[in-house]
Amino acid sequence: MTVDIEAASRELVRARQEGKPCPPLRGRLLPEGDLESAYQVQQVYTRQRLGEGHRRVGAKIGLTSRAVQESFGVFQPDFGVLFDDMAVPDGVEVPTGRLLQPRVEAEVAFVLGADLPDERVTSADLIRAVDHLLPAIEIVASRIADWDISIVDTVADNASSGLFVLGTTPRRLSDVDLRLCGMVLEQAGEPVSVGAGAACLGNPLHALEWLARTLARSGDPLRAGDVVLSGALGPMVPVTPGAAYEARISGLGSVRTCFAKDGDR
Repeated sequence: MTVDIEAASRELVRARQEGKPCPPLRGRLLPEGDLESAYQVQQVYTRQRLGEGHRRVGAKIGLTSRAVQESFGVFQPDFGVLFDDMAVPDGVEVPTGRLLQPRVEAEVAFVLGADLPDERVTSADLIRAVDHLLPAIEIVASRIADWDISIVDTVADNASSGLFVLGTTPRRLSDVDLRLCGMVLEQAGEPVSVGAGAACLGNPLHALEWLARTLARSGDPLRAGDVVLSGALGPMVPVTPGAAYEARISGLGSVRTCFAKDGDR
């Protein structure tokens, strides 16, 4: 089949602008399993956003669960770019119609205090580079109809990114056992997702290492000040309009987001 990077990018842009999901890209505009082409589509979106005056503030890691990787038939995570206008303050209401098919998941966020330019990065390098940790809720979204996605679809769609909410209780890496930290995500006081750091590639620090090496190899490394969403600690949950969600991660504190009842964008 013919690869059409520009057409795939246009369809995703149109879906965002019109608020109507598009059909899956795989097997239609992008070959099945062609990650290189999918990242090229993502890069087109990144250049467009930067050209509009938006600022890159970090990155998000996806597919960090072994079970989810197996369901996609892949053996590595993926990543997307975080921009300034994707950040939502803790507890501030989000218009439900701002995103297509939104879902929420709880994560550990790393905030870097140093660059990570070398693809041969070690765990010691990572520990020195992390300034602090924050609890986070990622509000994922998909411009692909019915979340009918493959690895190619989600990578092209900026790793199904939407918005993100950071808590306001920074913690030092040395004060938290990331592998064992437990997480509960609640709606109206009832648990809707539970998990732990071990669900994220065995330890969220492993996810950060993968991303640091991947981006350094690409020539666009992680920089001081970047926020890195390291991957879900438990299953993602479809958003209910009018609902509030609070994530608590042991050792890190809590973070909250809520959604308007109407569909305004």
